[in-house]
Amino acid sequence: MQMSILLTASLFSGMALASPSYSPLVDLGYARYQGVSLSNGVDQYLGIRYAKAPLKVLRFRAPRDPENTGSILDASSFGPLCVGVGQSTNDALSEDCLFLNVWSPANTSGHSNFPVWLFIQGGGYANNANGNYNGSEVVQQSGSSIVFVNFNYRVGVLGFLASEHVRNDGDLNAGLLDQRKALHWVQQHIRQFGGNPEHVVIHGDSSGAGSVAHHLTAYGGRNMDLFVGAVAESTFWPTQRTVGQMEFQYEQFVKDVGCEKTDDSLVCLRAVDIEIIQKFNVNKPFPGGSTTPVPLWYFLPVVDGDLIRDRLYNLFDQGKFIHVPLIVSDDTNEGTDFAYNATNKSEVAQFMKNNYPGLSGRQLESINEAYAHVEPLPKHEAYFPMAAAAYGDSTFICPGNLMAATVAKAFSSRQVWSYRFNVRDPTEIANGMGVPHIFDMPAIFGIGETNEPTDSYANSNANIVPITMDYYLSFVKALDPNVYRNKDAPQWQPWGSEAGERLKLQTNSTQMESVPRFQIECCSMWKKFAADMEH
Repeated sequence: MQMSILLTASLFSGMALASPSYSPLVDLGYARYQGVSLSNGVDQYLGIRYAKAPLKVLRFRAPRDPENTGSILDASSFGPLCVGVGQSTNDALSEDCLFLNVWSPANTSGHSNFPVWLFIQGGGYANNANGNYNGSEVVQQSGSSIVFVNFNYRVGVLGFLASEHVRNDGDLNAGLLDQRKALHWVQQHIRQFGGNPEHVVIHGDSSGAGSVAHHLTAYGGRNMDLFVGAVAESTFWPTQRTVGQMEFQYEQFVKDVGCEKTDDSLVCLRAVDIEIIQKFNVNKPFPGGSTTPVPLWYFLPVVDGDLIRDRLYNLFDQGKFIHVPLIVSDDTNEGTDFAYNATNKSEVAQFMKNNYPGLSGRQLESINEAYAHVEPLPKHEAYFPMAAAAYGDSTFICPGNLMAATVAKAFSSRQVWSYRFNVRDPTEIANGMGVPHIFDMPAIFGIGETNEPTDSYANSNANIVPITMDYYLSFVKALDPNVYRNKDAPQWQPWGSEAGERLKLQTNSTQMESVPRFQIECCSMWKKFAADMEH
């Protein structure tokens, strides 16, 4: 969910290994795309349009099929990312952004039938923060036996503006519908790249992992055979409201943009220039909240009664999810990237209240009591670690544990795995960040293939990269992280009982551990508070 996207590296990292000797061509029916053959034996197709440009009358609507074109289109460079909260449009950020990328073994055919790894990037539903990761290394390291896909989807106000106006003349949760469109695109077209549409594993990080939870529970858990396995990496469950509870947001946005006096506010919003839309595509307080600090996330998925039938806690508790093998994960210090640098308990309470407006005074007191023991961290105020631990548990760690426990109980305790990433980087430790949110990215995709910091992965933490990557590749190929695990990796035991066993991924010290009693107790508290947190 990193907010500072390294666009230059992201846009061009996939082209470093280009080879001029061979240019693969794929015919998708609606268009033909000319890709690039890389010197590592991987074919790369970038910037493939998977849906029509969501502009003008298609703004705030579900994605439509891409238009037919008779020409051969260049697939040698990434398309722009979807412009999000607090951003301005440019060559790399656009409203016209529904593009995906494919990496496949060279010289594949429609008969190759490779497993497909489909990655859903994070960004808090506010930005495309993990866009355009280079998938060539995982394809190469798989022994040229998988196909990797990633894609953009609408975020911020363009992806998640909620109102009955949108329901009546548009589509709610458009950003999630973009993801569904990409999933259906894979079913229809991935054979052209040598992939097997009957063996797709979805993997998301942060809000991408929250999206995985939404796809598992989509339409009340209706299985449409879009995927056979799932990975929820640092699962993100923010406040989740109904459409009615978010009408204030629509009314404020309409007023800000200058459409409140028109006969049809939504028609007006569709006609407004994107620069004006983006001027007000910013976070604001929830009713009853304060501006110090403003909530971390503002435009979010809502319960719409269709794609999202209920809140995630309820859907998982009720068993309304697709039964597939599952990996969930967290990093040791999930909340440090997001927490307010609080100087006292009241500031911790206000920070939590602003992000979860439904919490009562008594509940806020219970939170402060539960995390009172948290040790200080360098370079931060005394109560920063309390805020970080509370937010990390409530928003990331406990939702992941709940997913693991409920899927294991309802489906199979032998086909659910969990890990805690505890790879310690000297710089992060010195800055008081511990092992922060999605710090495992370079270990999953390879050094230099993401926009995350990688200094220690090139030296002191180098050994964790093949361990982590091979667990992922094994799960993608065999729906079990152990079948093709690295020779130096221990057997990864499944979640097992409701309390849970997980793998601690740590450089030169990877081993199984139990979920600690304190975390179990805190997660029990957050589950009790869930109904109020989501209002």
